[in-house]
Parts: sequence; structure tokens; C-alpha cells
Amino acid sequence: MKLLLINGANLNMLGMREPDKYGKTTLKEIETKVISRGKMLGVTVDVFQSNHEGDIVDKIQKLAKEGYDGLMINAGGFTHTSIVIRDAIAAANILAVEIHMTNIHAREEFRHHSYLSSVCIGQVVGFKEMSYILALEGLVDYLKTKKA
Repeated sequence: MKLLLINGANLNMLGMREPDKYGKTTLKEIETKVISRGKMLGVTVDVFQSNHEGDIVDKIQKLAKEGYDGLMINAGGFTHTSIVIRDAIAAANILAVEIHMTNIHAREEFRHHSYLSSVCIGQVVGFKEMSYILALEGLVDYLKTKKA
């Protein structure tokens, strides 16, 4: 099983950006933990980060061609603004889980709406870096159950 983890705009600033909300763990540290946990679960996890919406769309459009079974995505602020990322996930016809380190439903009103949630099988919010591990475990379990 091969999965892709996509991180969107400003997530490359984790560890420095608003540590009261996002903690002090860097994106690289999170990616390393997810890749390691993936190996323990018997899956390959690749990672991709971009601050550019079009790069994220391009990557999503290539998922099937590159042999991915599933997608985990923390689109950051694009969650609340990007219909094109939502449409790319829908067009890719791939199982996806939406990730947020904070509880977007308990934050500013503009963060309450996600354009991505309607094309994802689930959403993990509010557990800081653990949100990534929970998303990985949920997606792997879902894919294994689906294939059984």
C-alpha cells in the first residue's frame, strides 16, 4: 500500500509558527513520524509540501498514475478557500483524509467551513501533530477493510 501526505501553505513553518496553537514540532519531524508509523503498519508514505495551490493540484492529479492508494492532506488555509483542490481530489477518485492540527470548528468562523471534507472519507482535527498519526491509522484501516 502506498500513501501520499500533502501539506499546504505555511505548514513548512511549523515549529516556529504560533507554537501556542501548533506546538514546536517541525513539519520534517511530523513527516518522519508518519513515515516511520507507516512502515510499522506495512505501508509506504511519501510526503509533499507546497505553498502553491497549483502545485498541490498537479500532485493530486498524478496520484493514480503514480500508484497511490490513498491521500492524507493538511491543506492549511487552502481548506477554507480552494475549490480547485477539492475538485482535484474528487477527479483523482482516491480515498482521502483531511488533517488539521487545531480544531478548525472551534476557531475563527471563516475556518469552520472546509471545501475538502465533502470529498474525504474522514477528517481528523485538534490533536496537533498526533492528528497526522490518527489520519494515517484511520486511512490504513479503512483501505485494509475495503480490500478485505
